[in-house]
Amino acid sequence: MNPDYQIKNVKCYNIDCMAFMKTIPDNFYELAIVDPPYGIGIGKIKRWSTSKKLIAPSHEYVVKEWDKAIPDSDYFIELQRISKNQIIWGGNYFVEHLKRSQGWIIWDKKNDGMMQADCEMAFTSFDRATRIFRFMWRGCFTERPVDKKIHICQKPKELYKFILSNYAKKGDKIFDSHGGSFSSASACLDMGFEIDICEIDKEYFTNAVERLKNNVQDYLEF
Repeated sequence: MNPDYQIKNVKCYNIDCMAFMKTIPDNFYELAIVDPPYGIGIGKIKRWSTSKKLIAPSHEYVVKEWDKAIPDSDYFIELQRISKNQIIWGGNYFVEHLKRSQGWIIWDKKNDGMMQADCEMAFTSFDRATRIFRFMWRGCFTERPVDKKIHICQKPKELYKFILSNYAKKGDKIFDSHGGSFSSASACLDMGFEIDICEIDKEYFTNAVERLKNNVQDYLEF
């Protein structure tokens, strides 16, 4: 299958991830790093904050219905079929579909009791100790200046660089089923990993590709 956009070893597909995964052989990817819908309706939130006294400006988001429910069992079966290991954000929402694991990742957002959650949790299939990554991400407040947020569930590229540094090795092929803002693709580009990334929503896909192109421009300048 030809990608809808490609730069170096980053291949981007504007497609339903289920249709894409059905074309992939067993154990094709060394690692899947995914952030599927949690089923909490967050896509309906239009704006995190209207305050004008922010480190970074708040953002308007298009209201969408993609987070009405979690993926069904077929998604997790296919994901585990095509990848040797998995890191699944929101794993606490999908425990009925996952095996027991001690190797969770905790992303400490340094919220310290503010409106948003203090952390997010990712299931990993690795048999190792749980690890914590600390990086401030309070909606409009961030650890350091970042590029424009284009997705309400956008995660920082630094988070994916932490994952790749600690859970992947040179030469690994990476898969992301729900690309969103393409932070995972951006991190793979910076670090030289090959990744196939899917995003079904045309608007998200277009904006994420533009974000990735800007990352490429910055990347090539250094």
